[in-house]
Amino acid sequence: MQESKSDDKKTIASRGVPSSESIYLPAHYSEELRKFQDSDENPTRNLWKLDEVLSFIFSKKYQTKYYEVALEFMKTLEEKAMLDGSEIANFVSTKNISKATFYNRVLPRLKRVGMIKVERDTVVAAESKRKFRPMRITLSKTFGNYMMKIGDSWLAIIDDARTRKKD
Repeated sequence: MQESKSDDKKTIASRGVPSSESIYLPAHYSEELRKFQDSDENPTRNLWKLDEVLSFIFSKKYQTKYYEVALEFMKTLEEKAMLDGSEIANFVSTKNISKATFYNRVLPRLKRVGMIKVERDTVVAAESKRKFRPMRITLSKTFGNYMMKIGDSWLAIIDDARTRKKD
């Protein structure tokens, strides 16, 4: 922590955006991306597949293991639409994935960016009076809505600027 001499507030030195809070955006002309717009900046009709979208969250280039785990998990979730705690545990064990990698890195990030929704129910066992909270994971539209809001807002800014330029 650094202390400022002019006042007594303590601040944390900036070291940039933590990797857990960032997404990977390669240059728009990168070979890593499939073409998404024509020469007039109009979007193409082709859609990116799951593996291409996930590479923005876990870079295939820089976070290969997390990317592979996330891709395998999201493919499984895409097939079933909903996974409960036992199915998730089964997925982790049958795919030989580290629990720490999955539960501490991959799952929280997918949740944070809005690709999945994690819900828990509180259940009280009648005989032992113990509470347990089984997990249920489903796909979420939040990530898409988030990105669309950013994109639509940027396009509106450009349209406004070009309209003002014409006037």
